[in-house]
Amino acid sequence: MKDTTPTSDTASRRPTPAARGGRPRRRKLTFDRVTFFLAFLGVPLAIFVTFVLIPFVQAIYWGMTDWRGFSPDYTFVGFDNFTKMFQDDIFVKALRNVTLLAIFVPLVTLTLALGVAVAITLGGPSKGPVRGIRGASFYRIISFFPYVVPAIIVGLIWAQMYDPNAGLVNGVLTALGLDQFDTFAWLGETSSAMPALMFVIVWGLVGFYAVLFIAAIKGVPAELYEAARIDGAGRFRTTLSITLPAIRDTVQTAYVYLGIAALDAFVYVQAMLPNGGPDNSTLTISQRLFNVAFAKQQFGYATAMGVVLAVVTLVFAALVFLVNRLTGGGDSEGKTKAPGFRARRAAAKGGAQ
Repeated sequence: MKDTTPTSDTASRRPTPAARGGRPRRRKLTFDRVTFFLAFLGVPLAIFVTFVLIPFVQAIYWGMTDWRGFSPDYTFVGFDNFTKMFQDDIFVKALRNVTLLAIFVPLVTLTLALGVAVAITLGGPSKGPVRGIRGASFYRIISFFPYVVPAIIVGLIWAQMYDPNAGLVNGVLTALGLDQFDTFAWLGETSSAMPALMFVIVWGLVGFYAVLFIAAIKGVPAELYEAARIDGAGRFRTTLSITLPAIRDTVQTAYVYLGIAALDAFVYVQAMLPNGGPDNSTLTISQRLFNVAFAKQQFGYATAMGVVLAVVTLVFAALVFLVNRLTGGGDSEGKTKAPGFRARRAAAKGGAQ
């Protein structure tokens, strides 16, 4: 019987869209395709335009007025509110404070979260299969617990713990022999208010991102870690060469979300330091906006502050994506290869041939 199975040469001679002279033929717009695009692209786009773009454009317009919030009368003042804003020493200080929060809170939180995630998932025995430490589920629950508590409750609890007279923090430090902290006002000193606030924000968020990184590390192929172990790479080297490149996109997304949370941080600051701290050392833009709008009834000026905060947030996100791109974040080929793993795999293929 004659074999009619097409050979590779026959298959290679089949005309392809590129071989026929160019671009692939466009598909016709059928009813199914049109309804698909309307349902899965048109509806989300309409929602985004209605509830995101249009309100943002309106905010820009109201930020150029002297609207007082409770009256239909207002006057268009152009960029006067924005000029006044950057001549306001209190707003400039609030902008500096949120910049510090956006720099240190994501960096510290993600570093601690990554350390916890690596210890839980890869911190097991150095021999045998790569696995996490014993009781990993228990540690995941413990690390995630602070995130379950609402941010306002976390702020109120830590405000009591920082109390200079009856707070737990000073009580523990005094019991350890540090008598200089007997009546130390953590939230009442300019030098300690911002670090104390940052600590609370990190404490409240680190558990969530630890669990996020644990899930991401679980998706890394175990053969990469086993190859690195065979090559003699230690845990620190494995983390830098395999874990971080493999979960790079997750870290980037987490950094953006954490930066947005830090730039706002309204709930934590309002619960612990409702007046902006000593000498406005912890005042944020959202706090300043709230006070200007509802205490001074300058809603046009407050809206201009909101626009600036939105722009700062967008710039922060763009910087994170830019840094990730410049450091090789877009190169997906070979970024999760363990030391020597690619060479051994190539050698194995050569021997098989």
